Amino acid sequence: MGQPVVHWEFWSADPEAISDFYTTVFNWEVRNIPGLDYRLVETGGEGGINGGIMTPQAGPWPAKLAFYIDVDDLDTYADRIRSAGGKILVDKQDIPGVGQLSLFEDPDGRVLGLWKQN
Repeated sequence: MGQPVVHWEFWSADPEAISDFYTTVFNWEVRNIPGLDYRLVETGGEGGINGGIMTPQAGPWPAKLAFYIDVDDLDTYADRIRSAGGKILVDKQDIPGVGQLSLFEDPDGRVLGLWKQN
């Protein structure tokens, strides 16, 4: 069985404006989480994938969008990514009470995330 995409993020210098845009156009529900400077997005409907909107910190955030793939062990998948020719851009980070994430680049330069839920 494969590893599903479970979350997406839009990375924006103006997350408020981007939140307003997608709320206006698609009627998405966007909820700001002030302590994390993060906006959770509920897209609605059945079978959809929810996401988030944030301003990236300085560092390796080369794109404006990432998909997060659900895994059971970030270290194992980091090793698999390196072995297959990819790079780890952001090492494992804890999101208190929620899970862990990591960002990687595939051999084509595409940036994606790994996600391990608590």
